[in-house]
Amino acid sequence: MEKHINIVSFNIPYPANYGGVIDVYYKLMALRALGVKIILHCFEYERPRSRELERICERVFYYKRRTGLLTNLTHLPYNVYSRKDPLLIQHLLENDYPILFEGLHTCYYLGDPRLRHRMKIVRECNIEHDYYRYLAQSGKGFVRNLFFRIEAARFQTYEPVLRHANRIIAVSTTDAAYLRKRFPEQVVDFMPCFHENERITALPGQSDFILYHGKLSVVENERAALFLIERVFRHLRCTCVIAGMNPSRRLIEAAKPYPHIRVEANPDTERMEKLIHQAQIHILITFQNTGLKLKLLNSLFAGRHTIVNTLMLAGSGLDALCHIADTPQEMIQACETLMKQPIDQVSIDQRRNLLYPTFSNKEEGKRLYQMIYED
Repeated sequence: MEKHINIVSFNIPYPANYGGVIDVYYKLMALRALGVKIILHCFEYERPRSRELERICERVFYYKRRTGLLTNLTHLPYNVYSRKDPLLIQHLLENDYPILFEGLHTCYYLGDPRLRHRMKIVRECNIEHDYYRYLAQSGKGFVRNLFFRIEAARFQTYEPVLRHANRIIAVSTTDAAYLRKRFPEQVVDFMPCFHENERITALPGQSDFILYHGKLSVVENERAALFLIERVFRHLRCTCVIAGMNPSRRLIEAAKPYPHIRVEANPDTERMEKLIHQAQIHILITFQNTGLKLKLLNSLFAGRHTIVNTLMLAGSGLDALCHIADTPQEMIQACETLMKQPIDQVSIDQRRNLLYPTFSNKEEGKRLYQMIYED
């Protein structure tokens, strides 16, 4: 008997080139490989419609986000209310298939009484009120910080809508523990991000540069990159590369005084893969402990040495595969040591024991299938 599912995505999940959409896209692929017929509902936001998604899915529906000042005049989170569309609930009511809501941002209709008898799963991406409070501390300008503080308060008030879900799937063990305590009556599971790596492709050997990579227009990533430039990279002698989408002028200017620090803006897929595979060290830091950082998975599947701070590992279970450094001096010392140490195939092969099956798209796809159709 054919299995079907509705998936409601906060954005168009192709190309799969940044955090959340990577998780959505490779989840689609994993379910499709198991024969699931997917009806994808996605909100258009700064990304074009995709023929690739229309090839993968049974049907794809696109909805316009309601952006602007008037959308902010609501007690609901802006990021939820802007994804309200009567066509979405109309299309969801055209069948009786399970519904997977990708993140709290997509949950405007989660508590709709017309869906009370449907199987509803929420994929949790962040503890949103914590995430927006963090942004309020690191954002730029009074108005932007005020918006983030208001959005954090709205999300904390809105979070109880999760009681309408049959199941919540958290992206880290830390988030899963919080949600189990917050919603003791709900079924909460941990399932890490789906990602682009089908196998471990890290290369043995040694190179001469350190890499930090991420979507550089994201406040958190820019803050991390600026910290590394000013507190770590400027004190090193080797080449340091910061690569990712849409770096700000502020970030580019911060690197300019240092000839050994290079910002690579908007590298294409081939170039980014080359940087990830060839870097001697991946250094990844964060200043908040929600969610699971996809760039950490990419580094462990495809890179050599990985240096992280403790917050980067929160709830991941990947501590044994990384070198942990929390202060600038510890990071500098770790970089200087690891730049001299080639990595061999035996060390790379040992990663398999910790990365599989928990971080295998194929195995996690099977688990998700069982949660939806067999539990």
